[in-house]
Amino acid sequence: MRDPNPMFAIAVVLASLLLPIGPARGETPHDLLRHFEDVARKDDPTFKGNPGRGESFYRTEHPTPTPAPARASACAGCHSADPRQPGRTRANKQIKPLAPVSNGERFTDRVKVEKWFARNCGDGLGRDCTAAEKADFIAWLANLK
Repeated sequence: MRDPNPMFAIAVVLASLLLPIGPARGETPHDLLRHFEDVARKDDPTFKGNPGRGESFYRTEHPTPTPAPARASACAGCHSADPRQPGRTRANKQIKPLAPVSNGERFTDRVKVEKWFARNCGDGLGRDCTAAEKADFIAWLANLK
């Protein structure tokens, strides 16, 4: 049996070092914030992020979209009044803290972030959240101490 080509083995090792590992290529909440701010500015060139709007969005009760039973929901309703603390789903399952200061996995994987925005905005608002809403929301949460 022949020895494998040593150059091929070196190429495989080098390629594996260049491939991303872990959550979405090491994104941080601030990376995702910049991404959503850029998208929001494409929609509205005058957009300026506002963490206060993000907090307001989190705490505001939004009417539940039809045909769901009439009720109002706020992000804080499940994620808790303090997003640095665990929350509870409507099925009473624990939700890890939403704020990155308390949960280092939050807002580090764009695919997961988009999935959860799609699900929660769809359920809570009956529509997708805008890039501006996402940027303001992350700006507020990423800056909590």
